Amino acid sequence: NPARQAAIAAGIPYSVPSTLINMLCGSGLRSVALAAQEIQTGDAHIVVAGGQESMSQAPHCRHMRAPVKFGDVTMIDTMLKDGLTDAMVNIHMGITAENVARQWQIGREQQDTFAAESQQKAETAQKNGYFDEEIVPVSIESRSGTTRVSTDEFPRHGTTVEKLASLRAAFVKDGTGTVTAGNASGLNDGAAAVVLMSEAEMKRRGVETMPTPLARVVSWAQAGVDPKIMGTGPIPAIRKALEKASWSVEDVDLVELNEAFAAQSLAVLEDLKLDPAKVNVGGGATALGHPIGASGTRILVTLLYGLKRTGGRRGVAALCIGGGMGIAVCLERP
Repeated sequence: NPARQAAIAAGIPYSVPSTLINMLCGSGLRSVALAAQEIQTGDAHIVVAGGQESMSQAPHCRHMRAPVKFGDVTMIDTMLKDGLTDAMVNIHMGITAENVARQWQIGREQQDTFAAESQQKAETAQKNGYFDEEIVPVSIESRSGTTRVSTDEFPRHGTTVEKLASLRAAFVKDGTGTVTAGNASGLNDGAAAVVLMSEAEMKRRGVETMPTPLARVVSWAQAGVDPKIMGTGPIPAIRKALEKASWSVEDVDLVELNEAFAAQSLAVLEDLKLDPAKVNVGGGATALGHPIGASGTRILVTLLYGLKRTGGRRGVAALCIGGGMGIAVCLERP
């Protein structure tokens, strides 16, 4: 139970239980929705919710309980097998992005342009310190000393459409492929967390002693789609979440949409008629990376501070999910 390990390492008392959930890319956001539900039902008053992922430590493994009597033994990359391959249709997530690109008629140039803009927005955000308030520095001990990590390492400053156009297709290599390492999200480590509290509990503790809440959870929704086009999951999820909030697309000030692939992000923008100027204003996962279990909470935290910085009131965070799903959460600032 990595959630329990994280809680104890963070100093949370032993008496506080911890629950781990697995919804792949949606895990971090689903944990926030679950926390909100716990508070709404009265089962909890304060909940720490979040997500974590260390893709760099995903092991290679082999089933060895049955003896191998003859021949070679092949190791399995668990990151590829468990995180990046669809279990239902047995295709790489990159192929699902190619399927979306073909079905929505999204070309290579569109994808590279989108990815370059994401990198450029992330570069601007980093240089202007937009992420500083939301990032907790981490110190890493090694033989060479202590390394302090306080900025995202994945963004590539100076990225242009021309540089991205030089990359080869990563998944379909017959000359028709459009998805590359440059217009897809990266393989990353990361973690994010938020604290949710009921209004009654905040008042009980004394409003004057509590920090001003960043936002309240207005609604959330999840939806299912064909696993072959899993990247379209945010389309029905966002529609359902907006309906539950009684909001229209025009009522939303900022959207954090996890950019698993440029192709699927463009399909979501097209179907929902989202204003690109409101989406991922500090760059998305094609620039910042996509640590699978952490991304849901990460984009939510980025949305919270984005709304605070820009003075917006209403925001939506959403992700596509391997296996053919989508999840979305609507937030509103006080």
